[in-house]
Amino acid sequence: MSSEVAPADLPDDFYEKIHSRLQQIIYEELREARHVVDIGCGDCGLAKYLIEVGDDQRVTGVDSGAAKIAESEEAVEESEGRLLCIEADAAHLDCLADEVAEAVVMTRALHEMADPAAVLAEVMRVLRSGGKLLIVDFPRDSLAQRLWDEDYFAPDEVEAMLRAAGYSGVAVSLIERGQMIWATGLKLAG
Repeated sequence: MSSEVAPADLPDDFYEKIHSRLQQIIYEELREARHVVDIGCGDCGLAKYLIEVGDDQRVTGVDSGAAKIAESEEAVEESEGRLLCIEADAAHLDCLADEVAEAVVMTRALHEMADPAAVLAEVMRVLRSGGKLLIVDFPRDSLAQRLWDEDYFAPDEVEAMLRAAGYSGVAVSLIERGQMIWATGLKLAG
């Protein structure tokens, strides 16, 4: 989608500038899914966007931060039952039934997970057969690392995690001038 650029050559507001475009391409990737689960949803910003642009899509946002979930209450009330935001641990999604979603998205969240393997297993449980997982996160050695000094995964590490968790059709690439990982995996019928 774009060529890689050294983090030092990018402005500090780079991620703010690409935010809208990322939401659009996430929607395009997930537009066929009738029920999307957004893991690490924060204030449900992406979830709100998906129900605004999607015809009849339902979105369940999940985040461990009660304060962030509380910020989304007004949007939930206005969503006509198409948006639900839940406080929960992504590694223990007891609030979601087995095979409830056609798609799960994790945006800027995988690196925050204490046990990514447990989260990916839970995602597999809540995905329907044929369902898609989409991970969009900062890669190691990116502008995000310079700005926030957090630990991020390399693309090959994300690919290995998805394969180890049993996802099929795994594809991992760098987008947005090499500053974001775009990874997908499918749950196939067992």
